[in-house]
Amino acid sequence: MTAGRPESSTPLAPWRRRLHEIIFEADTREGLAFDVALLAAVIASVLVVVLASVAEIQASWGEALYVAEWTFTLLFTVEYVLRLISVGRPLRYATSFFGVIDLVSIVPTYASLFLPGAESLLVVRILRLLRVFRVFKLVQYVVEGQVLWDALLRSRNKITVFLTTVLTIVVVMGSVMFVIEGPAGGFTSIPVGIYWAIVTLTTVGYGDISPTTPVGRMLASAVMVLGYAIIAVPTGVVTSELIKGGPTSTRRRACPECSLEGHQDDAIYCRHCGGHLDPPVHRDPPAQAVADTPSSPS
Repeated sequence: MTAGRPESSTPLAPWRRRLHEIIFEADTREGLAFDVALLAAVIASVLVVVLASVAEIQASWGEALYVAEWTFTLLFTVEYVLRLISVGRPLRYATSFFGVIDLVSIVPTYASLFLPGAESLLVVRILRLLRVFRVFKLVQYVVEGQVLWDALLRSRNKITVFLTTVLTIVVVMGSVMFVIEGPAGGFTSIPVGIYWAIVTLTTVGYGDISPTTPVGRMLASAVMVLGYAIIAVPTGVVTSELIKGGPTSTRRRACPECSLEGHQDDAIYCRHCGGHLDPPVHRDPPAQAVADTPSSPS
């Protein structure tokens, strides 16, 4: 192998590369049509599962819903197999996030043949709607999501210290409230007191347990005020890291080997598996946009 050049698997056959372009790329008309059709099928299949859980609808339309569910399952099974065929390293795709979701979305129907009730897990198909980020080319949201994730990673030490402080506060306050109120006030143990402290500090306030003594109410008031102050801390920490971090330039290019997305236009090899990337695929601009483009001076 040439030094500095990542090793890749055997190049895909032309028909497999074309299949990969249609299934994984949304920058072509065929790819866009495929993803839109897939999203429509996902939404319809989730709707079928939801309707089948209603007793009245199940009694009247149970057979039709059963047929529809198996139709969608067979359709998604074929789609999953085609995805494995269209990539150079099927195992990498099968173990990726979307690969696992694709598999889990069809397993419950087959499992229901042996485990009654497993079909209720089919609502996991709703996760496949995450592909909407590719269909409508909302690349900017994906990029901003990466910026937010990077900010969370950079602030993880501060957040860890913050959560440790909060944990210490609720343990102390819960223990003190247990001593003040005792079993007579509903605080039968320190864990119950800690539960109350968490609910109060987060300003949720279920009201299922509350202090009755003057001292206990004073302590509860202090915890409530402290809760408002604490809520602003992680927001400020993450916001400061967001300001420090800048946007990253990524494109929705999928590797034909492992299907990883998010490569830059000038990337030649996949940053994950080292596979060779196809040139960026761009859809033809609308005719009106071409007509409005000023011509170069002669």
